Amino acid sequence: MPTYRATPVTDATAQALLAEYFSYRASTFPTPSGYRVALPDPARFTAPDGVFVVVREFGEAIGCGGIRRLQDARFEVKHLWIRPLARGRGLGRALLRELERRALRLGATELVLDTNASLEAAGELYRSSGYEAMPAYNDNPNATDWYGKRV
Repeated sequence: MPTYRATPVTDATAQALLAEYFSYRASTFPTPSGYRVALPDPARFTAPDGVFVVVREFGEAIGCGGIRRLQDARFEVKHLWIRPLARGRGLGRALLRELERRALRLGATELVLDTNASLEAAGELYRSSGYEAMPAYNDNPNATDWYGKRV
């Protein structure tokens, strides 16, 4: 059973997971202009404005993700990452649910996220978790799709 621990973005384990995430995205990004890395601002992932979570299974860090307040009760899901060796067992969905629970505790009534169409499994995860396509809410150059959900 995985465990979820709020962890500062500056923590060595969080940094290692984020480095893997950014490296993976850069190596698989579908456009010649490439993936643009935007390091998370630690203050944005600290209560009451957000949280960053590291997922562990059998003591091993296997993933991470965060939520951050955009405005009032609108929060954004960011950097959802499960290591490739841990995929295919529902851990991404479980992490998303955990982030949603934590967002609710911080006062969220709406969650939004952006993704790239090349991440087909991620898009399917979001849609099957109740997120609906919406107009762009940011100018993220890596994003092609934006989703939102009332919670």
